[in-house]
Amino acid sequence: MAEHSHDAHGDHEHEHHHPKLGFWRKYVFSTDHKVIGIQYAVTGLLFLFFGFSLMMLMRWQLANPGQPLPLIGGLLGDSRMPGGVMLPEFYNQLGAMHGTIMVFLGVVPLAVGGFGNFSVPLQIGAPDMAFPRLNMASYHVYFWGGAIMLGSFFLPGGAAQSGWTSYAPLADIAPTGQTAWLIGMIFLITSSLLGSVNFITTIIQLRAKGLTFFKLPFFVWAQFVTAFLLLLAFPPLEAAGVMQLADRLLDTSFFMPEGLVVSGQVMDQYAGGGSPLLWQHLFWFLAHPEVYVLILPALGIVAEVIANNTRKPLWGYKALVYSVLGVGFLSFVVWAHHMFLTGMGTTINAFFQTTTMIISIPSVIILTALILSLWGASIRFNTPMLFALAFLPMFGIGGLTGLPLGLSAADIHLHDTYYVIGHFHYVVAPGTLFALFAGIYYWYPKATGRYLSERLGKLHFWPSLICMNLIFFPMFIQGMAGVSRRLFDGGETYAHGQDLLWVNDLIAYSAWGLALAQIPFVINFFMSIKRGAVAPANAWDATTLEWAAPSPAPHGNFLSPPVAYRGPYEYSVPGEERDFLPQFEPGGGPSDPGDEIDHGGAHAVPAE
Repeated sequence: MAEHSHDAHGDHEHEHHHPKLGFWRKYVFSTDHKVIGIQYAVTGLLFLFFGFSLMMLMRWQLANPGQPLPLIGGLLGDSRMPGGVMLPEFYNQLGAMHGTIMVFLGVVPLAVGGFGNFSVPLQIGAPDMAFPRLNMASYHVYFWGGAIMLGSFFLPGGAAQSGWTSYAPLADIAPTGQTAWLIGMIFLITSSLLGSVNFITTIIQLRAKGLTFFKLPFFVWAQFVTAFLLLLAFPPLEAAGVMQLADRLLDTSFFMPEGLVVSGQVMDQYAGGGSPLLWQHLFWFLAHPEVYVLILPALGIVAEVIANNTRKPLWGYKALVYSVLGVGFLSFVVWAHHMFLTGMGTTINAFFQTTTMIISIPSVIILTALILSLWGASIRFNTPMLFALAFLPMFGIGGLTGLPLGLSAADIHLHDTYYVIGHFHYVVAPGTLFALFAGIYYWYPKATGRYLSERLGKLHFWPSLICMNLIFFPMFIQGMAGVSRRLFDGGETYAHGQDLLWVNDLIAYSAWGLALAQIPFVINFFMSIKRGAVAPANAWDATTLEWAAPSPAPHGNFLSPPVAYRGPYEYSVPGEERDFLPQFEPGGGPSDPGDEIDHGGAHAVPAE
């Protein structure tokens, strides 16, 4: 009875300090980290859908070069598809914007902005992010950056068409859409910098009482390292974007070489002797850590799901933590393995080959630890676990196929072929995206108070797994045969592509199958908000702190400040009645040896 009175008093206090907000303040200009996380997640999913749609147009073109696109081909305009037939320039726009949207507007905002914002404060027992208004600003800057990029399709000359890498000097002289791409990218980078400062401060300062660093869930460690990657790697690209804008608008020549001839005309307005190679260094100094910005949150999600559904602690928790720290450090010294063909010389090549091989070691440790966590487990094969399990071999294929690209001798043959496309997409599509789906199914009850349908979830999973492999595995065959990655006709006029034109048809049909496989997910996602089975606060019998909060959690998250009494993965503890012992429940069970209660960061008040 006394406990009930305490909860009622807590609810009264909650209502007193958080008056009812109107629609705009609650859903659009919210400072609640959970609402902002959902904003990031839904916006990121919409951008992923749009980027996927661009890929479908490209796949139609590659399978049917020179043929009019049925139904919508004529609606896209004669400047893009005269008579419904795709022009090479429009194909380049689709390629550049597909890559940009999927990476910078889709996966990263969903993995970091969505899952990070929603789950990290809950998992560390914090009432909110350290800087709530800065958090809101981060989302809005991201949203408008994406809107600027998508709006570039309607500019004269269309959207950016110099690849998602925006390589100079072509990007310096491309049509107006490239300027919009650069402005949008500066917005997106600013958003990420605001978010990364917020994550680092929140994790250091707002941890619950007793939550020492080695009691943090692995997902929080992954987001912590990711925030440092964003904070340190994005500023060089933001500076490069401003410099490229100056080249385009102010006739500077940071990246424009002197004496460049375009269509027989000397570009004599550029006389400063700039370096196109400088752009590549600045871009890849961000873009290789960016790969780990994609994959580290995914590894964190998979670790949470595997620990919960094996009902046993993660194998080698501290090895996982040290490995993720090692990956974060080493990701800054491997960028030039993207540039072996630029003539840097054998000494520099040898250095970056070596660092690339070294960074594979902590990556393999993480993957091995997750696989060993399955040994001897009583596995629950629910939908989140299926996606998490599928992630392991998919990420493994992506990682192993990257090793030849990290060796300069092999890269001579494989560079800029479909092999590179296959490798990168195995890491990001059936890899990272499967982990993100696992996270959506896993934390959906915490966000909505309801479960997603298991039947529709499995109907989403199995066709997605099959179609993903039918799309990307044949690309290794094309790449080994030497088929270049940027052929708008699918290799029809290319000597290396003649025997493999049938692969384009297989990939196109599989892409349509993948699109259809997402329909159960969309139905499930929206239908379950109202009709899903009601979930209790601890929907999966989990151990980490977020499950101490009600589902859905109120503003401020917890009815009373939680305390962490033990490590994050106390499953199947000998002598316990239940097979899980939550961090937030006192008494019983082991805690990590050597961990002291940390009072320093216990629920400091957010700065804003």
